[in-house]
Amino acid sequence: MKIIDLLDPKRIQPNLQAVNKRGVLEEMAAVLVSGHQEVTQANVVEVLLERERLGSTGIGDNIAIPHGKVPQLPRMLLAFGRSLKGVDFDSMDGKPSHLFFVLLAPVNSTGLHLKALAKISRMLMSQVFRDSLMGSGGAEDILRLISEKDAEF
Repeated sequence: MKIIDLLDPKRIQPNLQAVNKRGVLEEMAAVLVSGHQEVTQANVVEVLLERERLGSTGIGDNIAIPHGKVPQLPRMLLAFGRSLKGVDFDSMDGKPSHLFFVLLAPVNSTGLHLKALAKISRMLMSQVFRDSLMGSGGAEDILRLISEKDAEF
């Protein structure tokens, strides 16, 4: 599975403006539903908040990977967001989150959904990669960095 195949360049947000968890989820949901009439922003936000109630998807090291399953979705969707200021995402290490990969999957795609989450997590284990994402200029640079890292696995 290639992460880059799931990530439409239009779904890269290099300058998130949100200042809290709900704001990040709303901003990213708006990007994810663009061009998909089968899902609404409100529906996606609710799915992501429901998952957050089970435990924060802020995994530490300034990373959060919000995700959820949406019944109406025909295929997986991925978006990337970066907050230069950082957002309190109730991360395990108590640090603000700056890098967000948001994954939506159809209800019947458990295996692929888990593979995508695992691959994103592996990619983000690299401090050099995280630093590169934080220091990159914009969406094109971010897409290039993700594509290069994705090719390593």
